[in-house]
Amino acid sequence: MERKVRGTQNISRMCLVCGADNPAGLHGSFYVLDDGELLGVFHPGAQHQSYPGRLHGGISSALLDETIGRAITIAHPGVWGVTAELSVRFRKPLPLDGPVRAIGRIVRDTPRLFEGTGEIVLDDGSVAVEARGKYVKMPLESITDGDFDQREWFADPREAPASVDL
Repeated sequence: MERKVRGTQNISRMCLVCGADNPAGLHGSFYVLDDGELLGVFHPGAQHQSYPGRLHGGISSALLDETIGRAITIAHPGVWGVTAELSVRFRKPLPLDGPVRAIGRIVRDTPRLFEGTGEIVLDDGSVAVEARGKYVKMPLESITDGDFDQREWFADPREAPASVDL
């Protein structure tokens, strides 16, 4: 199913999941979709495997954690979440032969917490991994040092597609 891309989200310099300059990173891009969900596209390498040719389950969990946690910024720009709980269910192995796509959404939003769900989707549309998380809303200055948003947080320079096929 084709979905329109409404916008992109910032990335950082050294984050494991989205860090542009992290040589061991997954170099994720994040796209806001027309229905308010968030799509993360990641590029794992052989260093991210568990069994040969398979993405490590911990890496899959990190991708979903990041995608679900970032989805809050669609409705609340500037809100940051810190993971309080993450439950992951592994349905199918994830091959390392191309980009990995995760979709996240917010299912509950309160003044202090938010909850979200997400899936990693294979090329055939089936779900390989699914997750549910709870996040505490915190101001950026409580999470990181000083001027993170000026030094480390910037617009993704890669061109966003007009639409994606999910």
